[in-house]
Amino acid sequence: MSVKVCILRTAGTNCDVETAFAFERAGAAAEFVHINRLLRGGASLADYRILAIPGGFTYGDDIAAGKILANELRYGLGDKLREFIDRGGAILGICNGFQVLARTGLLPGPFSTRTRQKVTLTFNDSAKFEDRWVYLEVPENRSIFTDGISAIYLPVAHAEGKFVADDSVVEEITGNQQVVFRYVDSRGNAAGYPWNPNGSVAGIAGICDDTGRVLGLMPHPERHVLGYQHPRWTREGLKEEGDGMPIFRNVVNHLR
Repeated sequence: MSVKVCILRTAGTNCDVETAFAFERAGAAAEFVHINRLLRGGASLADYRILAIPGGFTYGDDIAAGKILANELRYGLGDKLREFIDRGGAILGICNGFQVLARTGLLPGPFSTRTRQKVTLTFNDSAKFEDRWVYLEVPENRSIFTDGISAIYLPVAHAEGKFVADDSVVEEITGNQQVVFRYVDSRGNAAGYPWNPNGSVAGIAGICDDTGRVLGLMPHPERHVLGYQHPRWTREGLKEEGDGMPIFRNVVNHLR
């Protein structure tokens, strides 16, 4: 039986089709579900093994990026999200989805309806929308999404992607192996702009929760699942698949 994935949609979601394509290519069964169906009982998280919150500009990023959708999830589905995680479900938030997970408190967790927000994604240091490809290292971490991945090359496209947290929180998630992706230069070394496109603290591009089953990242793995999506494939050669594909395959295989 295929692993069922809930591709969450709402006003402003615009990376849902690519995310569904990546999961289906990994062998899952993806279904598009509007947030209102979950809130009104027309659909249930209990029917799915994976919840994916794609990129986009939900509700126009009013107030702050991902804030309105985060409030809908936290206050409308908080207990059901906790049950979903306790049952062994996995959650992936990409770009706007990462912003949502941070603002619900699902990341870095542990999550409950009383969890306070510990981290955020705020305006890029460049004060402009950054649309470029970035190199990422994958330090030792507890995420089920990154088995066998040590480095990865993905595009970013965001205006509010700067990861910010208190020093104590950064120290905690680093020591707990919850930092999953860091921005680096082409040689794998820590570096500033443009390698770190937004000025994220400690170069953090993605984190997971303490279970390893909730992951958020600003770069877009769903935009690099095919070899010819690499910006230089005609010069460097066509790879069998894009760097983002193993992320989707890992979580599907783990839950299967």
